[in-house]
Amino acid sequence: MQEMTIDSIRVSLMNYQRVVILKQRESDRYLPIWIGPAEADAIAVKLQDISVPRPLTHDLLQAVIDNLGAEITHVWVSDLQNDTFFAKIGIAINGKQMEVDARPSDAIALAVRAKVPIYAEDSVLDQAGIQLDAETGKPIMPEGSAEDAEKPSEVKEEELQRLSAFTDFINTLDLEDFGKSQSKE
Repeated sequence: MQEMTIDSIRVSLMNYQRVVILKQRESDRYLPIWIGPAEADAIAVKLQDISVPRPLTHDLLQAVIDNLGAEITHVWVSDLQNDTFFAKIGIAINGKQMEVDARPSDAIALAVRAKVPIYAEDSVLDQAGIQLDAETGKPIMPEGSAEDAEKPSEVKEEELQRLSAFTDFINTLDLEDFGKSQSKE
């Protein structure tokens, strides 16, 4: 498991869908996760320290957890199956540790409120992580050298299907922007 930070929240120019960009701590590897507009707003509101007149759903959930004497300890993106991310919320109560299944967007919204670490399983990062070259800001090919990147290579149909959910979004990114930590709605 790798510790992640929230790099930014972006909007795809092609379909206006939101994506949260998690960045592996002390690495140039990023994990884009598509999320809904309400969850994007819930994360952004807390990151930007904006006061809202009434508690949002994630504020309510954190208050319920706190009032029950429990504590959120961490969250993690636990799996990726058929282009769908899965997450878990670690909760401690009465000296016991438990895991609660969640959507990554909800887990991240709770993590920013509880100020707890966000992790991602290595297998998820291996499947969907994007590594960027520090100098150029361009994606680094996972296998082979720079010479191999120049040569056309055959992409297997299975790999294209596995990455299908990310293709449209990744094609709209301004990769030079990735190194800058900023939140956009």
